[in-house]
Amino acid sequence: MKKSRLSRVYLAVILALMYLPILLVIVYSFNQNRLSTSWGGFSLYWYGELFKDRALFGALFTSLILGILSSLFAALIGVLAASGMTRAKIPGAGAIEFLAILPIITPEIIMGMVSLAFFALLSLPFGMFTLVIAHTSMCIPYVFLLVKARLEGLDKSLLEAARDLGAGEWRAFYDIVIPLVMPAIVSGMLISFAMSFDDVIISIFVTGPHTNTLPVRIYTQLKVGVSPKINALCSLLFVLTAFLSLCSAVISGYGFRGKSKGGHDGGGASYE
Repeated sequence: MKKSRLSRVYLAVILALMYLPILLVIVYSFNQNRLSTSWGGFSLYWYGELFKDRALFGALFTSLILGILSSLFAALIGVLAASGMTRAKIPGAGAIEFLAILPIITPEIIMGMVSLAFFALLSLPFGMFTLVIAHTSMCIPYVFLLVKARLEGLDKSLLEAARDLGAGEWRAFYDIVIPLVMPAIVSGMLISFAMSFDDVIISIFVTGPHTNTLPVRIYTQLKVGVSPKINALCSLLFVLTAFLSLCSAVISGYGFRGKSKGGHDGGGASYE
């Protein structure tokens, strides 16, 4: 009984430390007072001011486009890489896989400095193009790991049956493999989008003078003080993030239920 109570207290403390700052930001986004140190009454004033700030919404739009492009390219490269690593017998596959996931464990400041030096060496103009390349490189491992894990659990006889029925290699891959690993692909894309949208360090190194992402703009505003409009924006982004996380969980759960159903039916798309 004591152990159970301590576990509940520990869980409550952890949840409070994680979500209390977010809750305070949301509450003070409705504060009429400019200072967050005192409550001046409930108001939607800062939300109105937020929607009038074209520069802030321009940075938000840039971050959304960047996140979408990065997640799409990361999905394309990650799926092909995971498929190749799963099917082909490559010497030194373990070392290659380690190199593929290395960007996850490499500090972002190193990734940013390396990207800066690489793009400068190639004389590429800094802006959206360099941002997409750098963020795609950062996001590929997330898609790669999720898709590879799903591919390793697939029933190889499904592809063999498709080939026996006359399907070509790419046709079998498109009709059999892609639908079965789609939950992993979508989950990887959502994680990639979140990582790209949230990035500050790499973006600072590779962005151009005419391209400004939302996290970089907020970071630069810290020098002169953060406006309460940022509280309102953070509240809206938190709702968006929670929605994307819920979508990812639903999609992953749907894929798992489909796997269980296929196993029970005996003739469906079994992963086992």
